[in-house]
Amino acid sequence: MLKSSFTKDKIEAGCDEAGRGCLAGPVVAAAVILPRKYRHKHLNDSKQLSKKKRDSLRSDIENDALHWAIGVVDNKEIDKINILNASYLAMQHAIDQLSQRPELLLIDGNRYKPHNEIPFECIVKGDGKFLSIAAASILAKTYRDEYMEKIGSEYPEYGWHTNAGYPTSVHREAIKLMGTTPYHRISFRLLPEQLELFPDQLVK
Repeated sequence: MLKSSFTKDKIEAGCDEAGRGCLAGPVVAAAVILPRKYRHKHLNDSKQLSKKKRDSLRSDIENDALHWAIGVVDNKEIDKINILNASYLAMQHAIDQLSQRPELLLIDGNRYKPHNEIPFECIVKGDGKFLSIAAASILAKTYRDEYMEKIGSEYPEYGWHTNAGYPTSVHREAIKLMGTTPYHRISFRLLPEQLELFPDQLVK
């Protein structure tokens, strides 16, 4: 069973991101402050849940959380500062938008860049250990998927409505045949053969 808190008395915000390994689109992060001793029997790591279950839990989280916020860093910024720094920045954007300042951040993963002098704990696979991180993982994932479905209507050949920008065979085949879009992360290895994509291959 996931734990409701890391400490006994601090205001904790769980933080997680989605889209780090994608070839296109933004990285999206969420920060969530849940009530102390919060319980939810279905809340778990977003990767362990179906889309239907994530969407249902998103509503519960938004209704039950004391405070929550979303942070976004787009593909152009990712290309400028790299995906690791972009993941930190997305989390920091989310934290900055919380209507209450947390006293402790619970970060999913093993690294984080200190921000606004807020203490933090990095927890490997934290989305499967703490409810607030699991909640953040679900919000980040559902908000990002929703955005990818939206921009996927502009470029349906890349299959973003189902692959959310991840490097599936359908996505990579579309890149190979049609080139990149304005949403692709040019700094990423887009094709396994490392075929060079020239500016005239950009999809307008």
